[in-house]
Amino acid sequence: MSKQIHALEADLGAPLFERVRGNITLTAAGEVLLPLAKRILADVETARREVQELVGLRRGRVRLGATPSLCTSLAPAVLRRFRDSHPNVDLRVEESGSQDLVRDLLRGELDLALIILPAHGLDPALRVEPILRESLVVASVHQLPTVGPTGTVRLADLRDQPLVMFRAGYDLRDVTLQACRRAGFEPTLAVEGGEMDAVLSFVEAGLGVALVPGIVVARRPAIQVTRLAPPGVQRTIAVARRREAEPTNAARALRRILLDYVRTPAERGNLPAGVETLSPS
Repeated sequence: MSKQIHALEADLGAPLFERVRGNITLTAAGEVLLPLAKRILADVETARREVQELVGLRRGRVRLGATPSLCTSLAPAVLRRFRDSHPNVDLRVEESGSQDLVRDLLRGELDLALIILPAHGLDPALRVEPILRESLVVASVHQLPTVGPTGTVRLADLRDQPLVMFRAGYDLRDVTLQACRRAGFEPTLAVEGGEMDAVLSFVEAGLGVALVPGIVVARRPAIQVTRLAPPGVQRTIAVARRREAEPTNAARALRRILLDYVRTPAERGNLPAGVETLSPS
């Protein structure tokens, strides 16, 4: 291994390691090379899996990332259909915010990710396909005093309502803050820093209101749901993958099942109200 490292350093024209009194640390050149080397190793692993999958997807692995709200709404039905078709393929799911999922995609640690757009200037190295548009609702523990005769509330009427806010890096945090600013006010935050379950629990405790996807409050009877008056607030759900990395057979199969699910009229009936199917390529 030492000979191979020396040969690589000679080929690159720069030392990769500092070797001082038995201690070995990366040089600046080594630190630049490290993330590239990790990507190369991830691509080698993908190539190995691809060869294993050539015979009818009887083996293999697919790594899917999804935001917490999509892990409880869209992902389960899609993964069940994938498992029915390919029972011997190893399924791995990572639950995180869109920005973290984009980072993991670029590192080669995920094959596909269900993310929310926009995810802060997406890297051109990603291929992103919008598939669904979803309306957000106001979650509260009591009926809002500003509800109109149509049973809706204007976003501007939340000006005096303390908001329960998601943690930094969580896509719903950015969507909520931007929507409030477009409505002409800076929201008052009652508490911030939670994931989805924590935010809903804080709402149930009466700490404030929150903008959330309607699907996540379906099984929270203590929470009042109020629709936003038009134009409301929507978010776009997309499936993303690395552009330069050829997807494995398993990843292609999962993407195909996902798109079939959101395109098929009978399947769309299983999606929550307020969800609009887009037209991915």
